[in-house]
Amino acid sequence: MIRRKGWFQLSHQTGSPTCGETPFLPVCREDLESRGWSGLDIILISGDAYVDHPSYGTALIGRLLESHGFKVGIISQPDWKSPSDFQKLGRPRLFFGITGGNTDSMIANYSANKKNRDCDEYSPGGRTGLRPDRAVIVYSNLVRQAYKDVPIVLGGVEASLRRFAHYDYWDNRVRGSILIDSRADILVYGMGEKPVLEIAQRLADLSTKQNLLGIRGTSVIMKSIGSLDNCVVIPSQEQAAQNPGEFNRAFVLTYNEMNPFTAGSVVQKHGDRYVVQYPPPMPLSPSELDQIYELPYRYSWHPSYNPAGGVPGYETVRFSITSHRGCCGECSFCSIYFHQGRIVQSRSQESIVREAELLSSRPDFKGTITDIGGPTANMYSAYCHHWAKKGYCRERKCLTPEKCSNFHMGYQHSIELLRKLRKIPRVKHVFIGSGFRYDLLTEDYADRYLQEICEHHISGLIKVAPEHCSDTVLRIMNKPSFAVYEKFVERFKKIAHSLNKKIFIVNYFICSHPGTTLHDALKLALYLAKRKVRPEQIQDFLPSPMTAATCIYHTKSDPFSGKSVYVPLDPRERKMQRALAQYDKPGSRRWIMEALEELKSMHVVGKLLGTARSWEKPGERGTGSRTYRTTGQGPWQDRTRRKK
Repeated sequence: MIRRKGWFQLSHQTGSPTCGETPFLPVCREDLESRGWSGLDIILISGDAYVDHPSYGTALIGRLLESHGFKVGIISQPDWKSPSDFQKLGRPRLFFGITGGNTDSMIANYSANKKNRDCDEYSPGGRTGLRPDRAVIVYSNLVRQAYKDVPIVLGGVEASLRRFAHYDYWDNRVRGSILIDSRADILVYGMGEKPVLEIAQRLADLSTKQNLLGIRGTSVIMKSIGSLDNCVVIPSQEQAAQNPGEFNRAFVLTYNEMNPFTAGSVVQKHGDRYVVQYPPPMPLSPSELDQIYELPYRYSWHPSYNPAGGVPGYETVRFSITSHRGCCGECSFCSIYFHQGRIVQSRSQESIVREAELLSSRPDFKGTITDIGGPTANMYSAYCHHWAKKGYCRERKCLTPEKCSNFHMGYQHSIELLRKLRKIPRVKHVFIGSGFRYDLLTEDYADRYLQEICEHHISGLIKVAPEHCSDTVLRIMNKPSFAVYEKFVERFKKIAHSLNKKIFIVNYFICSHPGTTLHDALKLALYLAKRKVRPEQIQDFLPSPMTAATCIYHTKSDPFSGKSVYVPLDPRERKMQRALAQYDKPGSRRWIMEALEELKSMHVVGKLLGTARSWEKPGERGTGSRTYRTTGQGPWQDRTRRKK
C-alpha cells in the first residue's frame, strides 16, 4: 500500500494524462490475471454501464481510489437474480461500494406517469431491464448473501437522497432510510470523494466496521446516540410517516444542517435504531477539483459494449468538460442543494485548458467541444466572500427574491477561460450546452459575458428554464418573477440582433408542479400561443426524494411557511395541464377541449387552436401543410417552416 500523507496526495503526477495510457479498471478475472493480482481491495458495483469518464461517478471514485494505491474493480449492471454475478471478482479486502448509478434507479426505470421507460441512457444500446428497481437495496442484499461480513458502503444519488425517511412517489408512502433496507454499514452522501477515501484509508489501517464513525459526509446506523455531541434530533421515521407536519419539520431541520461550516450531526430514529448523518465535508479547493478531473480516465465506454453500439448517455458528454459543481439557486424541485451543495466549487482555468487539450488530441475529436459547464452554466467562478470562512447565510438565499449583493459572478474569469480554449489547436468551436440561469443575465454586469457567449459559444440554441409564467407558481418553485425572464428575452434579442446571428432560446417548462392550478396551465398556454412559442421541452413534475417540492406534493403544505398549497394529483388534470402547454400537438386537442370546458373558458379556444398549425383531423393524417420544428423556439421569432 502506498503511504499517504494527506487526504489527496496522489500516487502519480497529475497534469495532462494521455488518453488510453492506463487500462480500464478490472471487470473480470482475466483482467486481474493480466495485472498479476490475486484479489482486489475494493469492488464498486453500479447500476450503470462502465464508462471511464469523470461524469460517471463510479469511474471517478474508482480512479480516485486507484490513484491512492488501492486495487479497484468494477461490477457494472450485475444480474440480480442470484448472488453469483456479485462473486465474479472475488472477495474484496476492504469493502464493496454500491451505487444505483448516475440517477435514481426508479427515475431511470419509470416516467413521471409511472410507465416503463423505453430507453435507458446509461445502459449498452439504451437497453432497458438491466438494472432492478431500488437497485441499491437489491445489490446490497445480494452482496450480503454472498459475503456476510464484508463492509458495504453506499454512494451515488439514489443512496444520497434516500438517507433519511423520505416520500417515495412509486410506493406513495414514506419509506425509511435506505441504510435500513439495504443492511449496509455506511452511506456516503453528496459528491463523496473525501468520505470514500477516508473510509478506504481507515479500513486499510484497521479493518473493522467500528472504525467508520464520525466521518464527514457519511451516515451510519447507531443503537445509541449518547456519545454524540452537537446533534439535531429530527422527527422519527414513524412520526414522519404518520404526520405530514412532522415530515415537513424533519425536512426543514435537515435543510438547516447542510452548511459544512456550521452543521451538526442529524439524527432520526427508526424503530430501536438511529440513522445518524455527520456534517457535510468541506468544499473542495480548485486544486483538489483539478486533481480529480485530471486522473487518467480512458474517456470511453468499456469495449465489451461495442457490439451493442456503446452507451447512449456517453454521447452527450463525449466532448464536454465539467468546469464546476454546486448551485446556489435552490429551486424547490431540485435536489442539488442536498447533494452537490449550495457552495459553488470551480476548477482552475489551467486545468480546464489541459483537459481541452487532451480532448483535442483524441483521434475521434472533430473540432467541437460541446459543453463547458456544470449544474448552472454561468456559475463558473461565482463566489461569496462568506463561503471561505462561514459558508452560506442561513437567514437569506443567494438569488431569491433577488441576487444578494455579496454574491459575485465570475464572468470575467469565464471570458478569459473561453478565449484560452478558442486558441487551442484543432479546436474550432467551444460551445456551452448546459442550462443558463437567466436572472443572472439581465443586468449591466452581465452584458459583456452575454455578448461573448452569444458571439462565440452558442451553437444556435441557448437553454434556459422559465418553468412557468405564473408568479404564484414561480414563488413556490423558488424562481424569480416571470418579468425577469421577459427582461432577459429582450436583452438576448437585442444582442442577437446586433450580432446578426440566428440564435434561439430553448425554453424548459414544468407541468403539474405543486401550486399549479388548471387556470395557471391555461395562462401558460395562452402566453405561449400568443407569442407562437411551441415548446417541446416539457417535463411533468416528478416528486424525487429530498426536495422541497416533493414535501409539498406529499403534505400539501409548504415546509418552510406551513401554508397550504394546491397540488394537482388527478392523472386527468395532469394530462390536461401538459396538453395546454403543448397546445400545438395533435394529441393535445381532446384534453385542451376538456380543460376549457371545465374552466368555462371556451371563448379562448380560437386563441389556442387558431395558432396551432399542426392540427390534423381524424382520418386526415398527412394531409395539408405539415410543420417541421426544432426544439429551439425563439419567443420573438417563429422557427416553424412549412413543407413546400
